[in-house]
Amino acid sequence: MFEFHKDKARYFDIQYKTSKYHIIPFLKENGVKVQGQHVLEIGCAEAGVLKGFLEEDCQCVGIELSASRVKLAKEFYRDHSDATRLTLISENIYDINPTERFDSLFDIIILKDVIEHIHDHPRFFSEIHSFLKPDGIIFFGFPPWQMPFGGHQQIAQSKFLSKWIYVHLLPRFVYRSIMTLFGESETTQQELLEIAETGLSIEQFEKYSQQARFEIKKRKLWITNPIYHYKFGVKIRSQLPLIRSLPYFRNFLTSCAYFIIGKSKA
Repeated sequence: MFEFHKDKARYFDIQYKTSKYHIIPFLKENGVKVQGQHVLEIGCAEAGVLKGFLEEDCQCVGIELSASRVKLAKEFYRDHSDATRLTLISENIYDINPTERFDSLFDIIILKDVIEHIHDHPRFFSEIHSFLKPDGIIFFGFPPWQMPFGGHQQIAQSKFLSKWIYVHLLPRFVYRSIMTLFGESETTQQELLEIAETGLSIEQFEKYSQQARFEIKKRKLWITNPIYHYKFGVKIRSQLPLIRSLPYFRNFLTSCAYFIIGKSKA
């Protein structure tokens, strides 16, 4: 496990910088109005991403299953000048009726490094419709399942296992045996195996989006995920045109996919 996974203040700052210098510019470059919008982040953790949107005068809501992470987020924002425009909720998204719970639906919904953790993707894509305004957009940022660290093995306690690329693609029983061999706890094993169940390819994402009557407005693939610049100090690189044009194969060499989708007009 890398140190920034334990240092929540640093991780908050990493998420904030990724939002401010990459996610928000990506939205603006593709015609999305950000200033003053009503923004929802699903799976917000400590809500570092939302800090960038608060600086754009947005009204923000963060939903996170982990009550402890919401508690920590509230501590981070306790003395923040924009905290009055931020609402943090520890709840399951499926238990919320947006028309009853919120004053209005959302212009922008953010899911960053979250969709690959969610079970039953078709259900989720269908349910999220009810949170979004007719002309609103959803931003997704996620690592394709087949990419070198698509199994999130970097959270492993073993330094060797945490740097073992593509290990998550081994047969499930082999993967579990390797984790046991390297002394990973049952909790870590279950978390990593869950990703093995819910991991998502670029092609699956596009299929589920379109089945749920969403239109893909923009896609950008990265060789090096923008967040890696703040985690590891590496240079950010967009995916090469040839690679991003090759279905399936591109998943193995793409560390992150950015998508903007909106409700289909058809």
